[in-house]
Amino acid sequence: MKLTNDTTAQTPKDLLNDLHALVSEAEKMMGDSLTEHTADAVGALRMRFDAAQERLDHLYAGAKQKVVAGAQCTDQAIRANPYQSIAIAAGVGLLVGVLVGRRSSQ
Repeated sequence: MKLTNDTTAQTPKDLLNDLHALVSEAEKMMGDSLTEHTADAVGALRMRFDAAQERLDHLYAGAKQKVVAGAQCTDQAIRANPYQSIAIAAGVGLLVGVLVGRRSSQ
């Protein structure tokens, strides 16, 4: 696992794999007997945990920004075309109602 704070895009799956590796190393360290290198190992694990937490924070911030931007875009589209938005919502509601009604009657 890298200890650098790259700004490259990392998928949530990559981050999850890094966290699993971190946990498995911590379990291995706890299983080993205490040595003079324990403090160094704990420090290294703490650094890796902090780096993973920082990447998770960046991932969360990016996802939040995308969701807010999408909501703003949707709000603008609805405000620009209110009658079309109502018609689309009614059509989708009707379609869902018909599909649920068919499934219930079978």
